Amino acid sequence: MATQLDYHTIREIFSRFRAAEPEPKGELEHVNAFTLLVAVALSAQATDVGVNRATRGLFPIADTPAKMLALGEEGLIEHIRTIGLYRNKAKNVLKLSHILVEQYGGEVPSSRAALQALPGVGRKTANVVLNMWWRLPAQAVDTHIFRLGNRSGICPGRDVAAVERAIEDNVPAEFQLHAHHWLILHGRYVCKARKPACATCLIRDLCLFEEKAV
Repeated sequence: MATQLDYHTIREIFSRFRAAEPEPKGELEHVNAFTLLVAVALSAQATDVGVNRATRGLFPIADTPAKMLALGEEGLIEHIRTIGLYRNKAKNVLKLSHILVEQYGGEVPSSRAALQALPGVGRKTANVVLNMWWRLPAQAVDTHIFRLGNRSGICPGRDVAAVERAIEDNVPAEFQLHAHHWLILHGRYVCKARKPACATCLIRDLCLFEEKAV
């Protein structure tokens, strides 16, 4: 596991991220809190590109829990069949839609505990919704952040929970809101798993990764 970078280095890293992309955006398409929740739930073990391709036809006709329930399982499956684990995901989307209608008046709750109590919604999904919709400094750690955090020393940890804590503990407060988006995008497009683009990386002089491909 990488050594934790010091405060001043982390501040410089995120200052560079902010200068390059002041308002980073998540790549899952959505129109409201419900469609964001569904999109994130569908994205487990799937790509954002694949989810967006499937939901472009789904969300115009099912952008509320009630409309999703009216669509039904087979109707939903027709739209998400190209996404991995689509049958199980369809069941979970309909179950969570039912709970949202019955317990929350069709609205998406804004607490992590309430979100995680929904079928198919884990901590990462809850954190994405809290961050992207409610603009809370919640850190959703995916494989890209886990890899980048440990390679670079920005937020090392033995598991995703430890990496999440490392972000919360070591990234200055002014960068917390966008921290996970900067890290996800950097991990997805620059600090890639097999061939990291170290030659064009804007933080390569600060990163602890010893096998830089430059």
